[in-house]
Formats: sequence, structure tokens, C-alpha cells
Amino acid sequence: MPRGAKERRAAILRLADTSGLTSVDELSAAFGVTASTIRRDLAQLQAAGQLARTYGGAMPLRHEASVRQRNGEAAEAKHAIARWACDQVRPGETILLDSGSTTAALARELAHRDDDLTVVTTSFTVLHELANADLRVECLGGALRQLSQGFVGPLTEAALERRTFDRAFLGADGVTAEHGICEADLEQTRLKELMARRADHVYVLVHADKLGQRPFRAHAPLSPNWTLVTDDSANPSSTAPFHARGLNLVVATPASAVAG
Repeated sequence: MPRGAKERRAAILRLADTSGLTSVDELSAAFGVTASTIRRDLAQLQAAGQLARTYGGAMPLRHEASVRQRNGEAAEAKHAIARWACDQVRPGETILLDSGSTTAALARELAHRDDDLTVVTTSFTVLHELANADLRVECLGGALRQLSQGFVGPLTEAALERRTFDRAFLGADGVTAEHGICEADLEQTRLKELMARRADHVYVLVHADKLGQRPFRAHAPLSPNWTLVTDDSANPSSTAPFHARGLNLVVATPASAVAG
């Protein structure tokens, strides 16, 4: 039986990896410590990016990649998606950008504009891209999640509740027609749902490799009123489930986009 906090947390990681979803009560009984001690352990492991919290327990992360690692993936696809998304933004609008490498690509496109836009974001990476842009840039602060370089938590949510937006652009680790947006952390999926409620138009930006994928167990449902934007490497088998559910899906190409 692990005695120290470090050994106990290592054992929790091993248990979560072999058993999947693990509850606070089960862990408390297994290690002979209080539920509050286990919650502190889980909070520490989550902050270190080693575990994902769930309601009442925890689950293993499936090797969540950092934003820096994801920046080099599907660069051409992300650029096409970002160009299409940038074209949807009208002068004078107030828009919201989620964290993620594709929304960072959108920020790079927006950085060239000077038409009285206001960009609000939860992303440290987006802030960096827009640091010298001739735009009004606002950040919804909170707790910085290192892997995603995004702000989450009650402070972020409280700031979000005081704003409305013309458009919100969301990222995702994966997306399925059945379960919706997939992320490694429930705080992230909850935040995406709150973002969507505050915007007139909602876009989910995902390159084709993420369609039909749910690498983690935290989800935010897709609304039929949202627009799912992907790239032209998407094949019919990956887009068909979204069409079957009546979702608006846009395929962005390097020069244009085709709605389907």
C-alpha cells in the first residue's frame, strides 16, 4: 500500500489506466485515505496533465498532445479551414475563439485585418498570434491549462456569462455525430457549451482526421444549428454520419468551400 502522496498518485495513475473510469469512493477505500485527500490527488494529477477529472472520479488521458505538438499536424488543412472561417467574419463583429491549433490558425488570418473587429479568447496561443494585430483583443482569464494553452474554470465561465458574441469558433480533439465534441477534460467541454450559448453563430473547426474520432471520454453535444467545418481530405464515410443527423457540414478547400 503506497504511503506517501507521490507513491499514491502514481498508483492512482496505474489503476486508472488499467481500470478506466475510477471513482473517488473506490480510490478512497483502496488507499485507506479520506475522499478529500483523493480529490486533492486528482486535482494535482489533472493540473499536471496526467489525468482527466470526471463527475465523482477520474479517467486516464489517452496521450493528449500539447498545442505545440499539434501545430505541425495537418497544417494545410488547418490553413484552409482558417481561411474559410475568417471569410465568415464581418467588419465590426465581436467573435469568440476557443483554444486549439486550428483556432490559432484562424487568429493568424484575422491578424491581417483592420476592420474594427473585437476578438475575445480563452487561448493563450491566440493571444500570442494577435499581440500586434490592429484589432481589439480581450482575454477571458482563469486557470491556464498547460497542454491546451487555454484558460478554464469558474473565473473563465463567470467572465463568459457577461458577454455575447456574433460568432464563436470552437476546436476539438475529436468529433462524432453521436457524441459530439470530444475533449480530454470535462472543464473544456462544459466551457464549449457555455461559449455556444453566448454566440449567434457557432462553428466547430476540425480537420478531417478528427471526424468520427473520440480519443477521450468528455463530450459536448453538437447542435443542428452549429456549422462543422473540415477540410477536403474528408471522405464520404466520415462525413455521412453528420449528414444523416442533419448537421450543417462545410468542406473547406485551399481556394474555396463547399457546403454539404
